[in-house]
Amino acid sequence: MLFSLKKFISFFLEPFTFGFLVLLLAFIFLLFNNYKKAKSILFVGLIFIFLISNSLFSNFLISPLENQYKNQKNVDISKVEYILLLGGDFESRAYEVIKLSLKLKDAKIITSGYAGKMMISDALYAKNELISLGINENRIIMQEKPKDTIEESKSIKKLLNNKPFILVTSAYHMPRAMKIFQMQGLNPIAVPTDFAVKEQKSNSYLNVKDLRKVSIAIHEYIGLAWLKVKDILN
Repeated sequence: MLFSLKKFISFFLEPFTFGFLVLLLAFIFLLFNNYKKAKSILFVGLIFIFLISNSLFSNFLISPLENQYKNQKNVDISKVEYILLLGGDFESRAYEVIKLSLKLKDAKIITSGYAGKMMISDALYAKNELISLGINENRIIMQEKPKDTIEESKSIKKLLNNKPFILVTSAYHMPRAMKIFQMQGLNPIAVPTDFAVKEQKSNSYLNVKDLRKVSIAIHEYIGLAWLKVKDILN
C-alpha cells in the first residue's frame, strides 16, 4: 500500500509528467475558450520546461546529493573484504569496481539486482561483464532477488551481518543508499562514481541531459523523504 502510494506520488512529481499535465491543462482551457487562463497556464508550463532543462537549475538540485560523499580519499579501505556493486547501471559503475578490485586483490565482489523486464538479472549481467574484463569468477557473489535498494540492504545484512563493505553506486544515489544500509545496522563505506555534474565552460539551455538530472535528483529527494516518513511510521 505505502509502496504503491510512493510510486503514485513519484509519477506525478516526475518533471516530464508534471510539465505535460500543465500543458494539457492549458489545452483544456483552450477547448472551453477560456483564453486568459490558457495563456497563463501555458506561460507557467513554458517557464517550467525552460527551468528544468538548463544546467544552472539541474546542477543546483543534484550537487548537494553528489557532494555529500565526494571526498572519500582519506578513508582506509585496505582491510575491506567485500565490494558491493549496486545493480541498475553497470556501465557507469564498472570502472570504479575494476579499480578497487585491482587494489584489493582478495576482496569479494557482490553484484546485485533482479531481471525485471530484461532476459537476465542485473547481478548476472554484471558478473558476466566483470569476468570478461578479467575478474576471477570465484571472487564474485551474486544477489539476484533484490528489486530495489531496500531489498538489497536486507540481502546484504543476511550475507555480511556487520562486516564493513565498500558500496559502489552513482554519486547522486549514494546519500539514499547509505541511509538505507545504515538503517539495517550495516557498515558501508561510500565510494561514489558516475558524477552527473561536470565542469563546463558555459551554461546549457533546453538540454535533455539536464532534464534527466532534474528527474534523477527529484527521484532521490522523494526517496529520502520517503525514508523519513517510513521511519516516523515505524
